[in-house]
Amino acid sequence: MEAALLANMAPLMFLGLVVFLLSGYPVAFALAANGLLFAGIGVAAGLFDASLLQALPERVYGIVANPTLLAIPFFAFMGLILERSGMAEDLLDTIGQLFGSLRGGLAYAVILVGALLAATTGVVAASVIAMGLISMPVMLRYGYDRRLAAGVIAASGTLAQIIPPSLVLIVLADQLGAPVGDMYKGALLPGSALVGLYLLYVFGTTLARPNAAPAMPAAARMLRGAALLLRVATTLAPPLVLIFLVLGTIFLGVATPTEGGAMGAAGALLLALSRKRLSRLQLTQAMDSTTRLTTFVIFILIGSTIFTLVFRGLDGDVWVEHLFTQLPGGALGFLVAVNLLVFVLAFFLDFFEIAFIVVPLVGPIAAKLGIDPIWFGVMLAVNMQTAFMHPPFGFALFYLRSVAPKSVRTGDIYRGAIPFLLIQLIMVVVVLGFPQVVLRNAPPETSSVTDIPLDVDPDTGYLPAEWR
Repeated sequence: MEAALLANMAPLMFLGLVVFLLSGYPVAFALAANGLLFAGIGVAAGLFDASLLQALPERVYGIVANPTLLAIPFFAFMGLILERSGMAEDLLDTIGQLFGSLRGGLAYAVILVGALLAATTGVVAASVIAMGLISMPVMLRYGYDRRLAAGVIAASGTLAQIIPPSLVLIVLADQLGAPVGDMYKGALLPGSALVGLYLLYVFGTTLARPNAAPAMPAAARMLRGAALLLRVATTLAPPLVLIFLVLGTIFLGVATPTEGGAMGAAGALLLALSRKRLSRLQLTQAMDSTTRLTTFVIFILIGSTIFTLVFRGLDGDVWVEHLFTQLPGGALGFLVAVNLLVFVLAFFLDFFEIAFIVVPLVGPIAAKLGIDPIWFGVMLAVNMQTAFMHPPFGFALFYLRSVAPKSVRTGDIYRGAIPFLLIQLIMVVVVLGFPQVVLRNAPPETSSVTDIPLDVDPDTGYLPAEWR
């Protein structure tokens, strides 16, 4: 019995982490406590070299000194300032006026505004809460089906997960050792495709159930003609300029993601000041929320590095590699298994926790199988986006429930989220089956994961140059 336990320390350590998490212990401290506990057990059993723990101070310093992670507080601060400046409300009102004469016009407006907010905030919570507070009462007032309204708002808010400057893309790039700018470029088309699929679903709903998304009455459409066009131009111009400053400079190679985030934060402050909507209280609240989010991420990353160090010291990486490489189907079998694992874990963990627990374990295996880290990261990001939409644990559903009117039942929110969850899963399959969606320079004859060459660069984990 004792020999069997000693031979299976790595899976037992992973099981121990599950127990810690299910007990409700904070994730960052659960990771660290589980790692130190099994380090002690391993030292006592002669299976772990205690000198490995001397690497922890250097690892922690490497985390806090990582310039890539500095983009997280910049983008979070930018999003929070914009959310409090009333930009979402102005955008929704203007685009709602533009599409108001169409069935589903408000739903189209919510999705498009959600995409714009995603491209300027990168924070799901801010997007969902802002859209829920602003658009849910309006949609219900004009007779929208409660389930459709809830689903549209929750789904449009989760676009901040995949559309740059998504915070999760920064984390995934850091964990996979890939350039953040390349991760942003790879995610741009899948994110845009999701917007298109959401719009298509609303259009199909208006055809099948016209009463579920009626047009706004003429009395509610106050702006017409030149006045409406002038309003659209003045409302859309500032966020579009900000998007170009942030993403355009990153894509063009003029600025790093951290520098782009800094410009975005400064631009958000200037935009809020120009609208005279930045008070000292709003600034303090944004700074406090940014500090909390950044601290949350850093502490999870520190706990993760403790867990990973001990796990590898107990040959856990060998166990995981053997577990996944023995699956049938080679690279395709590995990707299907990892996506199923992430989908299941998304019921219980949020995207930061999945990124810091799962990705360090499967990333090296993906590199050995010749899977491009950009493609792998974007695929995981789209999959982890479902974590926000999973009934009953989806965080976007929790955020919406906290601000939705009492007339909207929790069941309405859950049922409304399911069609959009299925759309997200379809996008996971598309990204898995067609690498060109992410790697648009991939050879045209390569149409699926089964065609991927395995002559990967052992130092970088990247595919040959013609793929990048």
